[in-house]
Amino acid sequence: MGDRISTFRDLNVYKVAFALQQSVFQISRTFPAEERYSLVDQVRRSSRSVGANIAEAWQKRTYSAHFVSKLTDADAEQAETQHWLDTALACDYLKRQVHEELMSGYLRLGRMLGSMILAPEKFCPATRR
Repeated sequence: MGDRISTFRDLNVYKVAFALQQSVFQISRTFPAEERYSLVDQVRRSSRSVGANIAEAWQKRTYSAHFVSKLTDADAEQAETQHWLDTALACDYLKRQVHEELMSGYLRLGRMLGSMILAPEKFCPATRR
């Protein structure tokens, strides 16, 4: 963990989630107008929810079970985002290279979340279960 973590914004996992969310936002701006209230809304919502759940997890770290619960929510949202990106690729709204870059980022994010879920004691103060 090296650097001192004072807020959720200091977590590398949050920084990765936020950067990916911004990439999804920019890329989804190029999707067809008829997708504005369906695919665009879905992929933006799920990508934004990852970071929001990480922020909530950080605030709930007094209880490791609550911390892990919110991290698993974040992990579920990143998986949902992968689904929507796959859908965008299948509909030819994304170029394969862009899709692969985003998927690589989301797979990395999933691994980061998974390691936190497996070792909450690294992030939680002397916690109550």
